[in-house]
Order: sequence, then C-alpha cells, then structure tokens
Amino acid sequence: MRIFFTGGSGKAGRHVAPYLASQGHQVTNADLTPLGDPDVTDLKVDLTDAGQTYSALAAVPTQADLDDPDLDLTHGSAYDAVVHYAAIPRPLLTTDATTFATNILTTYHVLEAATRLGILKIVFASSETTYGVCFGQGDRRPLYVPVDEEHPVVPEDSYAMSKVAGEVTARSFHARTGADIYGLRINNVIEPDEYAELFPPFLQDPSLRRRNLFAYIDTRDLGQMTLRCLQTDGLGYEVFNVANADMSVAETTQEVIDRFYDGVEVRREMGRDETFYSIDKARRLLGYEPEHSWRDVLDDPRE
Repeated sequence: MRIFFTGGSGKAGRHVAPYLASQGHQVTNADLTPLGDPDVTDLKVDLTDAGQTYSALAAVPTQADLDDPDLDLTHGSAYDAVVHYAAIPRPLLTTDATTFATNILTTYHVLEAATRLGILKIVFASSETTYGVCFGQGDRRPLYVPVDEEHPVVPEDSYAMSKVAGEVTARSFHARTGADIYGLRINNVIEPDEYAELFPPFLQDPSLRRRNLFAYIDTRDLGQMTLRCLQTDGLGYEVFNVANADMSVAETTQEVIDRFYDGVEVRREMGRDETFYSIDKARRLLGYEPEHSWRDVLDDPRE
C-alpha cells in the first residue's frame, strides 16, 4: 500500500511509520517535523489547514512515482490508506481551547480530504482517555471492568473531548461514504527502551497506574495493531481498545480489584495478570495478539 501517515514524528508514530515501511508499504510522513527515517518519506504539512491537507493527499507521493505508468491522479489520490496519528497528545501542553480545536480540525480535514479523493481505508488514533478516567479530576473509576468499547465515553478534559468528537466525526464520514474507518483507543504508549526507567516505580506502587486502568501499549504491538487494521477490510466503522495483554503492575487482578475497584462491577472472570483494558474485540475482529511485555525486560518482583 501507499500509506499517508500523519504524525509520524510523534512518540508513537516514529515507531509505527517505520514498522509499516519495514512490512513493504510505501509510507509518507505528513508532519510539521521531519522523522528523518530513510525508509519513510517526509512531507511538511500543516493539517489544521484544509488546503494543505487536501493538496498533500492529492499529490504524487514520491519522486519515484513520477515514473509509474499506472499512477493516475486524474480522479483521486495515489494513496491506498491513511493512518491519522497527528494530534496534540495530551492536555496541559497548550491551552485547552487550542488542544481541542487542533485535534478536531486535523481529524476533520484528513477525513474529508481522504474520502473526497477516494481513499476508503482510514485508521485514526483515538485514546484511552475517552472513558473519562485518565484525565478526570479526582478519583474517577470505570463503571465496570474489564473496560470494553461499550463503556460510556464521558470525559472532562479538552484532549479526551477532542478524541470523542473525532470518533463522532469519523462515524459520520463512514455513514457518508461507506469507507472502512477504524479508531484506535490507544492506551499509555511505552517505547521499548522506557521499561527499565519507567516501570520499576509502577511495580512498587500500583497507584501510579490508576489513571491508565493499569494498562499500557508497547509501540511494537501498536505497530502490529495498525497493520492488522490496514489488512482487514469490510468492518465499516469500528473502534478498538489497544493495549498489551498484561497489566503494567505486579499485583494480581484480584489484588487490584480489592484495592482500587471495590464496588465496581466485575463482568467476567479475569486472568491473574490480565489487563483491565479489554482487547477482546481486537482479538476477535482483527486477529490482534500482543507479543511484548515488561516481563520480557524486568523481573517480576512478586516471583
């Protein structure tokens, strides 16, 4: 595929975009900051500008494509798919109004330009924060565990609001066009070299992970999830939780329930170390199966 990848220079994108390229796809990174990866084409684009977004998606992806006799841009785009990761990645980096406006404008512009140009496979980054726990003020707990995609999304912060608005926008573009548009409710993104630095405190004090539902996602498994979305056709509009299979703490699920989720409905029996951020839907519909864990790097202090 020719993939138009937005935000490929961000924390998640700088791993996922090269991973897709390593799987044989041609990847263009649309970002204000270049990635500088030899296997990914950088294109400077301000996605808050509708004209720039449309122009970028309507253009020839690479110089080599100029010699492709089968490439015809007369009636659409050369790209086969869009992966939209670009965003202000959390609240408190800029004003709340700027965070909301930037994230929803970029999502609208990308979806509109892509579908107008005939691209009918779009994967976009939503967030764990949509469930209202991560950046809620005070102690916010889910209504039930494990948290699946049917859990209500009623966030309080501008970032999560923008992600919920992005999901509504994506559903509407699917209704308009019939495109396959899959949203990824991505949990706390962890790079492989961060385990040794970040996780020892988590293993000592599980309360540090309360706001993330004790979950996480390794960038390598996020790459796998993105690829599986690109390879799976015909689902229409769907959202998927994205996390690793285990929790980011050493406590057992029962110990976490007893300490943090007393009175919260437990909807099914859970494995000893199973994530509270359910990935059952991604497993069932996409064949997603995480391959990595902090336990591959660090010793479990409980064992």
